[in-house]
Amino acid sequence: MKSTEIQHNVQNVIENFSKEDFVFDLLIAYGISKTSVTRLRKGDYNLSKVDGEILYKKKIFFKVEATGQLLNSIDNISNEKRILKHKPRFTILTDHKQLVAKDLRLGKNLDIEIKELPNYFDFFLPLAGSEVYNATNDNEADRNASYKMASLYDLLIEENPNIYYSKESIHHLNIFLSRLLFCFFAEDTEIFEQESIFTNTLALHTEENGSDTHSFLNDLFDRLDSESGKGYPDFLAKFPYVNGGLFGQKVNSPKFNTKARKILIELGDLNWSEINPDIFGSMIQAVVIPDYRSDLGMHYTSVINILKLIKPLFLDELYEELEKALTVKQLNALIQRISKIKFFDPACGSGNFLIITYKEIRLLEIKILQKITDLELTPTFKWTSVQLSQFYGIEIDDFAHEMAILSLWLAEHQMNRIFEEMLFDYGKSKNILPLKEAGQITHANATRESWNKACTITKDDEVYIIGNPPYLGYSRQDESQKEDMSIVFSRIKNYKKLDYIACWFYKATNYIQDTKAKYAFVTTNSITQGEQVALLWPLILNKEQEINFAHQSFKWTNNAKGNAVVAVVIIGIRNINNSDKFIYNNNLKQSVKNISPYLTDTRNLIVKARNKPLSNFPEMIIGSKISDNGNLLLDIEEKNELLSNHPEAEKFIKKYIGASEFINGSSRFCIHVTKDNVKEAYKIKALDERFEKVEIFRLNSKKKATQKKAENPHFFDEDKHQNGEFILVPQTGSERRKYIPIGYFDDSYVPSNATRVIYNVQPWLFGVISSRMHIVWVKAVAGRLKMDMQYSNTLCYNTFPFPEISNKQKENLNLYVFGIIEERAKYNKTMAQLYNPDTMPKGLLQAHQELDTAIEQCYRLQSFKNDTERLEYLFKQYEEMLKKDSFFAKQKKTRKKTVKK
Repeated sequence: MKSTEIQHNVQNVIENFSKEDFVFDLLIAYGISKTSVTRLRKGDYNLSKVDGEILYKKKIFFKVEATGQLLNSIDNISNEKRILKHKPRFTILTDHKQLVAKDLRLGKNLDIEIKELPNYFDFFLPLAGSEVYNATNDNEADRNASYKMASLYDLLIEENPNIYYSKESIHHLNIFLSRLLFCFFAEDTEIFEQESIFTNTLALHTEENGSDTHSFLNDLFDRLDSESGKGYPDFLAKFPYVNGGLFGQKVNSPKFNTKARKILIELGDLNWSEINPDIFGSMIQAVVIPDYRSDLGMHYTSVINILKLIKPLFLDELYEELEKALTVKQLNALIQRISKIKFFDPACGSGNFLIITYKEIRLLEIKILQKITDLELTPTFKWTSVQLSQFYGIEIDDFAHEMAILSLWLAEHQMNRIFEEMLFDYGKSKNILPLKEAGQITHANATRESWNKACTITKDDEVYIIGNPPYLGYSRQDESQKEDMSIVFSRIKNYKKLDYIACWFYKATNYIQDTKAKYAFVTTNSITQGEQVALLWPLILNKEQEINFAHQSFKWTNNAKGNAVVAVVIIGIRNINNSDKFIYNNNLKQSVKNISPYLTDTRNLIVKARNKPLSNFPEMIIGSKISDNGNLLLDIEEKNELLSNHPEAEKFIKKYIGASEFINGSSRFCIHVTKDNVKEAYKIKALDERFEKVEIFRLNSKKKATQKKAENPHFFDEDKHQNGEFILVPQTGSERRKYIPIGYFDDSYVPSNATRVIYNVQPWLFGVISSRMHIVWVKAVAGRLKMDMQYSNTLCYNTFPFPEISNKQKENLNLYVFGIIEERAKYNKTMAQLYNPDTMPKGLLQAHQELDTAIEQCYRLQSFKNDTERLEYLFKQYEEMLKKDSFFAKQKKTRKKTVKK
């Protein structure tokens, strides 16, 4: 049931208020089955023997109390053992005008007029099962446990200095920590029947100085792997047999000191029932991997982000089926369906995606069963039809592989407890001990392992492939990963510049072909931008597959003191069936006809880099590359000192303008020597010394081309400077800006290779590149560095479709360009300040908007409604101009052949 529905239900309860029915109506409003409420009203489920009281196991204690006694009474009632032994979540008292309540698990209080209850409906949401786990994973208990585990780890390393010297010892330490996690979780969640048995036994049977703690743990772990307690002291014999392989390997526990033992006991004092098992693997990684230590928790994948993937892939559809199901037969059919689905994460890590998916499917099943209890007075159903054996994964790291299995076991136990709370009158779960069947997690390299072997798929199987595979650009791949790429793309040319994650997309496409299966991955936005689009997407689209949903670029942040932030997209793929497709942007969901590889509502047209402009534009080039280790560059102080000592050097000094200098308004200079004045430059000692340093730097380069440039250390590596005015476009630009800041400079400036440059141009082209139409195009096709656009001359400028315009139109555009330049001149601000979308001056914004109108009228007289319409139009124009360009290219080729004959 959605929260909006619950709020509406509560509003109805208050509007149709009945003193006799209030508590029963309230329970129904939160989704408690009418059958259960009827039996509570009759007294079958009422565990209180006192007239006027309602005590509903694990749900509520309710009583009507005299006015003026509400607050005193609720404190007393909340401590009564006769009530607490039945573990109600809430105590509620009312005089039918005022209502006071207490959440006995969280200790929160509510004191309101009863008519205000709809405004506070979320206080009682746990009655509707909304606390299966924390939806944002922003769990303080998770973090506290992580930080304490980190402190323990530090002390263990200090006491055991050789523990981190080999792969085997590191592996043993990982196993040891995972066993501790299990014991802490088990004693707080009734896996171990006696509460706090692990911590209490440890405290009572070890020395305070920690000298025998390791021996105690070795003996305990041995007991947990033994089917019988015979031969063990009584304090260990009372522990249960665990099995499942968790305690099977003989691993010696590290030695403890006083502080380490103290922290171990403090860890046991935490409430581990509030800690989510889906973060256990990530917790240990954050503890033991040095690179993760500064931001403990940064690698916990937030639940809300996982839901962004699994909801549109399968969960939303399953809930729609639940809403449609009106009979017990239909509901049982839905249970039968979900019991056969396979969920497969071929880069599962420590199991986050699988665990959250398991929890969500179990929660869905519980809601189906609740609906069945509403329809049948005496329903019969087995405990659960969802099995861990439906959950498959591949993981290359052996420890993460083991943690995924463990965490799935614990998630099963967690969901069994939720089942008991929500359907307690229909059975009690069996203890998960001894551990038996778990998820089908394969320890292998997913790029080389057969996915059909790891998770067998047939034509009629309902399989969902999910996950967050590793992202690595081609320049960051190690030799092993490059070999992975060569194996996956063995039959494909020009794959080497693909991101490593492309392996998963390509294998998933082949895996689901001719089946009902679908897949969705979280991925860096790199595969939807720049040159990667042309490399990857034909391999998918040519297999008769389509994008059926996509989350456009957003920041993937995680639960931590310092969040890990990566710009990602989520892409769902299926075999073509032409049913609904959706694009998500922030909180907006848009139904679309098609989703292109650029994640836009346009046709599957792929923009490829060009060496020459498609439109009638002059050439755009990359600025000058220096390769000098800073020796040909000068700041203001260095320039002034050089000219003070050598005034004759002024002819060799030019202003140096890169993207940073242009955007942020900083000043640098460069030593610019041409073929005509080399000898003269060497006569200046200060320049000679700098040239020598450049020579040494280039000779020490690993690149042969750079080494060769050492022969002329006075020249730039690549000198693109020309005489005349030029337009400058910064290579990197913020995604947030409404417009690309464009520069107009004379030849006293030398543009760097962090810029794109057009020489000898007229102002109207400045206007075209500055326009809304152009930035819409660039945002769609450009590559990205994190969230920032990477402007490419071959991919952004050369592909931009712009119609032929008359001289009169050009003169008109010139006027608007001058208007923008004049507005800029009014402010003593940098480009970063002027083009900050939050503080952009109104006059400058208006000047750009007026230019936009003029530019758009070059395309058509009718105005565009939004950027989506602009982009759709541009893609159509691109396609038409491409066909025309291709036609003339063929004609030209034919003429050349004719001439030769």
